[in-house]
Amino acid sequence: MNPASFKRVVIKVGSALLVDQQNGIPKTPWLNALCDDIAELAGKGAQVIVVSSGAIALGRHLLKLPKGALTLDQSQAAAAVGQIALSASWTTALMNHGLRAAQILLTFGDTEERRRYLNARATMSTLLSMGCVPVINENDTVATTEIRYGDNDRLAARVAGMAEADGLILLSDIEGMYTANPQTDSSAEFLSVIEKITPEIEAMAGGAASELSRGGMKTKVDAAKIATASGCTMLIASGKIKHPIRAIEEGGKCTVFKAHETPLQARKTWIVGAMSPAGVVTIDAGAVRALQNGKSLLPAGVVGIEGVFQKGDVLAIRGTDGCDIARGLVAYDAEEAQKIVGKKSAEIESILGEPFREELVHRDDMVML
Repeated sequence: MNPASFKRVVIKVGSALLVDQQNGIPKTPWLNALCDDIAELAGKGAQVIVVSSGAIALGRHLLKLPKGALTLDQSQAAAAVGQIALSASWTTALMNHGLRAAQILLTFGDTEERRRYLNARATMSTLLSMGCVPVINENDTVATTEIRYGDNDRLAARVAGMAEADGLILLSDIEGMYTANPQTDSSAEFLSVIEKITPEIEAMAGGAASELSRGGMKTKVDAAKIATASGCTMLIASGKIKHPIRAIEEGGKCTVFKAHETPLQARKTWIVGAMSPAGVVTIDAGAVRALQNGKSLLPAGVVGIEGVFQKGDVLAIRGTDGCDIARGLVAYDAEEAQKIVGKKSAEIESILGEPFREELVHRDDMVML
């Protein structure tokens, strides 16, 4: 698997790789080498997102907190201080390679609650279109459960699904997955490709986390389940070397969890099968033809709307004959949508008082029946 084949790739970096465990400062030479790899991917046309741990590890050093477990208050204080240092490290390293960093702080709630999910997704998409490299971390300063039990492996998988990435690379302290712990079992076999995550594969996952990293192999398999279900191929590879992405491209060891759909196919499968419509939008014959020709649904072609729904809900789209022709994720709340029925896109801002998307349902968020 060549990372250069990915069009949009998420790279997850753990604390133990980024932060020197002895002195609590960033491993700047390693980070510069990784950013060199990221620049190479960008130069080949890929869009790159980074999910980076390290805020608490950096912050505890700067605050001179004792070694060992921290209280929740100490963890949040360390995160508040360390996040600034973490952002500065990424900003400098990426800037040295002609790339602009952008910081996004998320909790798992931001990837689960529909409105927050859509807002975060839109921000991420805009940043990528502007050539930025979003650097994402958990919002540990205000989170509680995430600090005690969370991990950035699963967050990275959720981000990959949100961004419709086709690749996710988890850089780890091990080059991939084995049938057992290779440090304690000499008969452990390396798994280079995992076609499907079976109960047997899940049973093989294990191993304790390092002092600074909160995720073991189990969280990586959990991440693979999330990623592959969203159409994203996931790789586990060693990050203990310089230029870890380049090493994979040159044939270095890694474990590949295969996705069997594209992100768009997986997204549309979810739209059709995972949710019941929250409302109905009836469209005229011209809009029906436009949708059949691959166009988005604009308010001008709508003749009626039923239901109480929120932005991001699934709507049934039907013609005036009463037959459903599509399902899609609506870009407006019901109250807003009612105000722009039959209106031209140029009129939306004057009606609603601020600029909105011109599509009621975008074609990428729609499935024809």
